[in-house]
Amino acid sequence: MIRKLVICNYALIERMEIDFEPGLSVITGETGAGKSIILGALSLILGQRADARVVTDASQKTVVEGYFDIAHYDLASFFEENDIEYDAHECILRRELSPAGKSRAFINDTPVTAAQLKQLGERLIDIHSQHQNLLLADSRFQLRLVDMLARDTAELDACRKAYAEHKHLLRQLAELQEAQARSREEEDYLRFQWAQLDEARLVEGEESELQAEQERLSRAEELKTQLYELTAMLDDESNGILPVMNALLSRSRAIEGFFGKEQQVSERVESAYIDLKDIDATLSRWNEDLVVDPERLTEVQERIDLLYTLQRKHRVNSVEELIALRDEYAARLESIEHGDEAIETLSKEVKAAATRLQACAAALTCRREEVAPLLASRLMEAAVPLGMPHARVAVELLPKECDEMGAEQVSIRFSANKNQALQPVGDVASGGEISRLMLCIKWLMSGELALPTIIFDEIDTGVSGDIAARMGHIMREMSRRMQVIAITHLPQVAAMGDTHFRVYKESEGYVSRTHLLRLSDEERVGEIAGMLSGTRLTDAAVENARALLAARTENND
Repeated sequence: MIRKLVICNYALIERMEIDFEPGLSVITGETGAGKSIILGALSLILGQRADARVVTDASQKTVVEGYFDIAHYDLASFFEENDIEYDAHECILRRELSPAGKSRAFINDTPVTAAQLKQLGERLIDIHSQHQNLLLADSRFQLRLVDMLARDTAELDACRKAYAEHKHLLRQLAELQEAQARSREEEDYLRFQWAQLDEARLVEGEESELQAEQERLSRAEELKTQLYELTAMLDDESNGILPVMNALLSRSRAIEGFFGKEQQVSERVESAYIDLKDIDATLSRWNEDLVVDPERLTEVQERIDLLYTLQRKHRVNSVEELIALRDEYAARLESIEHGDEAIETLSKEVKAAATRLQACAAALTCRREEVAPLLASRLMEAAVPLGMPHARVAVELLPKECDEMGAEQVSIRFSANKNQALQPVGDVASGGEISRLMLCIKWLMSGELALPTIIFDEIDTGVSGDIAARMGHIMREMSRRMQVIAITHLPQVAAMGDTHFRVYKESEGYVSRTHLLRLSDEERVGEIAGMLSGTRLTDAAVENARALLAARTENND
């Protein structure tokens, strides 16, 4: 419930503090006194659009603050999701508007967006005005009424999840079918590209090996000449290194005995001799293996040219990238080949999801069919005391294509007279009848849901007398379940209030200000008497006002 509303520098309000109580609070005042201004200020902290024209004093900003008791609203998840400090008992909404039109919003002193403010505000206050009566003709609102009475939250959640799953699978299937169609168009191209790369018999690392082989083959004759010269330097009988090393080994062995073991040279000479012989053998082997082969050189060159051509064509820089591309083409071709199987599998999943959706929707339909007649009968029962004794209401469920809300829409049909056929409520109900029906609906909702504070903004327009009194009684009954604030012109409704505020306007020179006064019991008598008789109070009006207040006290629950 709202405990306090503070308004500063808003339109005709310089500063105003309103302390609200539980139960039914009524606000009265002459037309133009500023009741709508108070609602406009309240709408700011409920996330509605801000207008800089409401800033009266351009030297300071407009500030509206609302203090709420949220102990029974289970709002912890909202604060956690929005990373806002949470107090389980009190919440403060604030809206600031600069003269330049810049708006700032706060929840518990944490800056928030207007959307966040609105999201929370909708869970704290329900402002019901004549404009909201138009909701009664809205099929979505009518469906929510049926669901509220059916208490089908679990079934509705299941239907929403099943619909989301079905829609997701349908989207996946459409994407897969579209991809398969595109792939079929590309299949010949992909197969040609893959075949060309597959025929190339690509091998990782072959490019560097081919380049080395090409270098070797192209210089084969030159290399063989150098190898021949090297082996000649080693083993030529007349002046080769190996014969000389052999003679050096024999002579070193002959003399080393005279110099001691630590001075022996023959082993070192022998080691060098063995190394040189090994080198000679390696060079000879290279010479034997190296073949001057023009045909092989041509083959290697052609292979290198092929690899370069493929790399240029496919805009890659290595054989490894060509292999990756070949494998990618192969995978895409395999996907095409198995694409129809995947589509068939997914199509079965779509059908299964559709079956689950239909089952969820059927369960939802059953709950709605059970309560639709009950809603109609309860509305008719509630309408009788409000001056519609012959009212007839039918709640029809009309089939539609299944969506997240189920497989039907609701049509509330209404007739206020015996001889009038049932027709859609928005087409036949008068303004006063719609106001009374909406009050009945709010009354029903207050018995079914933990509604927030509700504000009735002249919902009683177009009614009077006994019907007005009955509307007041309904509001009072609702106020025992929730906080109700009623802005009214009817004395019968005003008399039902637990707390009574009067809005009035005072003018000083060229400046007019709106003020609000909480009335004492005796002041209420005068206010209600004025509502009964006008500006000139009569004894009869005063006595009538006392009677209305006494009746409220006698029926106090």
